[in-house]
Amino acid sequence: MEQRLVELQQEALEGIKKATDLKELNDIRVSYLGKKGPITEVLKGMGKLSAEERPKMGALANEVRDVIAKAIEEKQAVMEEEEVAKKLASETIDVTLPGRPVKTGNHHPLTRIIEEIEDLFIGMGYTIAEGPEVESDYYNFEALNLPKGHPSRDMQDSFYITEEILLRTHTSPMQARTMEKKEGKGPIKIICPGKVYRRDNDDATHSHQFMQIEGLVVGENIQMSDLKGTLDVFAKKIFGEDREIRLRPSFFPFTEPSVEMDISCKICNGKGCSVCKGTGWIEILGAGMVHPNVLEMAGYDSKKYTGFAFGMGPERIAMLKYGVDDIRHYYTNDVRFLKQFSIHE
Repeated sequence: MEQRLVELQQEALEGIKKATDLKELNDIRVSYLGKKGPITEVLKGMGKLSAEERPKMGALANEVRDVIAKAIEEKQAVMEEEEVAKKLASETIDVTLPGRPVKTGNHHPLTRIIEEIEDLFIGMGYTIAEGPEVESDYYNFEALNLPKGHPSRDMQDSFYITEEILLRTHTSPMQARTMEKKEGKGPIKIICPGKVYRRDNDDATHSHQFMQIEGLVVGENIQMSDLKGTLDVFAKKIFGEDREIRLRPSFFPFTEPSVEMDISCKICNGKGCSVCKGTGWIEILGAGMVHPNVLEMAGYDSKKYTGFAFGMGPERIAMLKYGVDDIRHYYTNDVRFLKQFSIHE
């Protein structure tokens, strides 16, 4: 029995030494140390031994088990370490290779021009006022001196939800809302950017939805000269210091007097070309002094307070600044068009 235990130990150690993977090593463990293994079979014959030999054989059997188990553990540790090393080697990344560039997004040309205009006016002390695109007839028209049935409403035909609710045709409602909140007290200096809607046929220069930025200044002793000076700074900062402006008489129900502002054509420097249709000037926005009726409806004393307002279309400004010939390019999401404004390529 003693001889058999020694032989089993040698056989197990030899098998462990030759094992090439964890599965084979586990098979040896089950084969020699399992309940149905040869060591267990040998121990079943201990009943034939004398009382003096049994403790000796039991101790030897345990020693053989421990030697085999320890050898298996050591071999397993080596195999697992080698397995990890192989896996690390197969997953190694060569950090010396050049990286693959990641394409990043870019500001839309309209977003870029809007933010540029916002930054300019914020630097001049204005705050930004934003409001709902679904507006009431009162704020969209009536509070701006456009009562029901007024013929000027025909120029701003929009999309009505009910007789009293519509998609706003300009961002002017935020001017009325802001004045109303002030309850006729204190100055106002805001710009109102946002999307507006008008029932129009889409073509190279028109869209049924477009962006608009309006401005409003209300205070004591506000004059037309303040408006002209503000618009002159705007034109020079956006289109270049060599731009000149001119104001032409016009009509808007919510301002009196009203003007259209032109800038000198940067293509021909005022000499006349196809872009400015030979005039040397390009219309850019509308403006004027806030109509006394608008001030009074918002709770302001028109004898104490005056103000000016202006409205511009970022699409038109971007078209002039970037040389875009069709307003629809801004909304068709053609990557070829948008890539022209990328700062990453």
